[in-house]
Amino acid sequence: MSIQFYWYPKCGTCQKAKKWLESNNMEYEPIHIVENPPSKAQLKEIIEKSELPIKKFFNTSGKKYRELGLKDKLDTMTEDEKIELLVSDGMLIKRPIAYNGSDVTVGFKEESYENTWK
Repeated sequence: MSIQFYWYPKCGTCQKAKKWLESNNMEYEPIHIVENPPSKAQLKEIIEKSELPIKKFFNTSGKKYRELGLKDKLDTMTEDEKIELLVSDGMLIKRPIAYNGSDVTVGFKEESYENTWK
């Protein structure tokens, strides 16, 4: 299965990840995370497969995250509310997310791409 690559074209980190995928001849499907964010069911599946805490899926350095004051609110929200919030606005989701049905990477670190996608 090819990699579903949720990204934001203006994001430097996303561009680096895309370049890595291309230079390693990986088959991937680019999905604009703001125009086409993952569905609630899909994001839930990605989070479960990643085995990461849901907090890792928030773009904590993003403007929207700060505007909504999420740093203080996340602890009191249910997992379901957090997922609803993430799918409501692609800019809240940490990017890029690469997912192939079983493996997941969030953000881009070359080492983690090497270990996961090669």
